Amino acid sequence: MMMNIELSRRQLLLATLMAPTLARAQTVTDLAGRRVDLPRKVERIVLGEGRQLYTLALLEDPPLARVVGWQGDMAAFDPQTYQQYRARFAQIDAIAKIGSTSEASVSPEKVLSLRPDLAIFSLSGHGPGRRHPLVEQLQKSGVPVLFIDFREHPLANTIPSLRLLGQALGREARAEKFIAFYEAQTRRVTELTQGVPINQLPRVLLDARAGDVAGVLTAGRGSLGELIEMAGGINAGADLIASPLGEVSLEAVIAARPEVYIATGYQHPGASAAGLRMGAQVSESMARESLLQVARRRPEIATLPAVRAGRIHGVWHHFYNTPYHVVMLQAMARWLHPQRLAGVDPQATWQLMHREFLGMAPSGQYWISA
Repeated sequence: MMMNIELSRRQLLLATLMAPTLARAQTVTDLAGRRVDLPRKVERIVLGEGRQLYTLALLEDPPLARVVGWQGDMAAFDPQTYQQYRARFAQIDAIAKIGSTSEASVSPEKVLSLRPDLAIFSLSGHGPGRRHPLVEQLQKSGVPVLFIDFREHPLANTIPSLRLLGQALGREARAEKFIAFYEAQTRRVTELTQGVPINQLPRVLLDARAGDVAGVLTAGRGSLGELIEMAGGINAGADLIASPLGEVSLEAVIAARPEVYIATGYQHPGASAAGLRMGAQVSESMARESLLQVARRRPEIATLPAVRAGRIHGVWHHFYNTPYHVVMLQAMARWLHPQRLAGVDPQATWQLMHREFLGMAPSGQYWISA
């Protein structure tokens, strides 16, 4: 009898010692510099932004199977892509909304009621940030919060973010496969642009959400400004603002005298708002016409050397917070250095990415030149 009691005690002690190991897969450091204990099994995920689906779809198949909550930003800002996913995954409309399109709109009570195993947030953007009360509330409830980043510093943070997601979701092999693709497609640009003499680097103005905001929203030190420099350009915004993204005055833009103008936009074909039409369901002619409008209808922009010379281009705005930006990098490099980059075909890269990682054919217009 005493032997059985002692054996039971040992089994209980062993079970107690093993419990944390069974419940926790590994400890990682996220992009906010926080140590995060990842759960061994993740079945219920909350996304801080709906547009994190762009990245999730690269790793998860089906992409929405574990998502129980997210914000409504994808349906609001990219209804075309939302409709594409709805056509394939009818359950998309059943995913609970934790907020509308802003950090302030997020309901901590709603998030906690969903009983998530993991919350995935971005360092900045439209979702809960590092200092949002929800982060502490989730931690106290035993829910790990993982911060990733494709928006603030894409060059430094894209690959670590993909690896973190692979670890958190149990999709390490898939993440490494996409990372290999991403690195190979990036090298196709950098191997050609690194040797460009400094006097041949054109000065580039990025006009984010062109015609959709009152002033000029541009990339400073970070965000898409990093991609401009990697593509072989000088980012005019780096001298105007220190933050990754921010508004600048028209006077400052005029004084910068950019040689190349690149607008971003996301307006859909039926939108009544001004701005660049870009993305799924947008035709080439529609995209080009809207690009000319945003570049030439504002007198101050129309007088820029880049616009007068016809070096006008447009890209899908949502490249700014997804690793899809590797395709934008190739398109920009072709615009800035057409002879050097003649052998790089961003359209072929775009199609390959969809075929290998997203399981569907791309449609619509995601970059355009005037």
